[in-house]
Amino acid sequence: MGHLNVGFYVARSMEGLAGLAGELGMASVFAPAAVTTLMVREQHIRFLREARVNAPLAMTGGVLSLDETEARLLFVMRHASGELAASFQTLVTHATARDGRAFPWSDRLRARAEALKTEIPDGAAPRSIGLEPIETQASLGRAEQLGLTRTGLGVVLADHCDAFGRMRVEGFMQRLSDAIPHLFAAHGRPGQGGGRTNVGGAALEYRLIHHAWPRAGDRVELRSGVAGGDARVQRLVHWMLDPVSGRPWGSAQAISVALDLEARKIITLSDPELAEIRKGWIEGLGL
Repeated sequence: MGHLNVGFYVARSMEGLAGLAGELGMASVFAPAAVTTLMVREQHIRFLREARVNAPLAMTGGVLSLDETEARLLFVMRHASGELAASFQTLVTHATARDGRAFPWSDRLRARAEALKTEIPDGAAPRSIGLEPIETQASLGRAEQLGLTRTGLGVVLADHCDAFGRMRVEGFMQRLSDAIPHLFAAHGRPGQGGGRTNVGGAALEYRLIHHAWPRAGDRVELRSGVAGGDARVQRLVHWMLDPVSGRPWGSAQAISVALDLEARKIITLSDPELAEIRKGWIEGLGL
């Protein structure tokens, strides 16, 4: 597409998380010998201005809120001009490194978190995807009932995992990115009608929820569908499932657009184009 892939954004956000952990006084929480760590439970991402090849980018981070064992953190990526490139709200749990058992923050860490409090800048807050708590509907059985397209099937390898043997956070987004062409191959890519020839796509917003953590040797299956939209945006839903147990590893929702790759502008579908893609939408499909 000529711009930074979503999987790389998430990888950079994890570097940001390591940096912020250090500022909180937890410099070694992602090291192999760590006793405690920060486990990412979910992320909300806004993609605000695309980053093309060689674009210099910088990230800042801070704390939005803190409860007994969890924290909502904010990372903001900017272009050299100061324009927003992306924002990440990352929900983390303070947990034991090996078994992921949550436990309270120390008073010392709470004091550091208070000193690192921040606010969401204008234009970076959630827009089309809410952050309310959800009870996931994702399962292999439900995917079969809904007829969700299989868009990925594979296994977690050792080099896909973090220092504690769990699949790295960016691995979920990278697999979702790889799945999207398979979804469009099955249902048609929005925007390819009307004589257009150079059509791609872009994500404007994502919410990713981690329900469990696959380890090396675990199999993963991606099921995907389109939950709705309008002439400019489509709401995509992806479930990452364990094909053995049928339980979810993760679920995600994305706001996607068709992109004119020459003009770098969002394509507005005609009424006939919209009517055609609407045939494949699955009403009620969610996280």
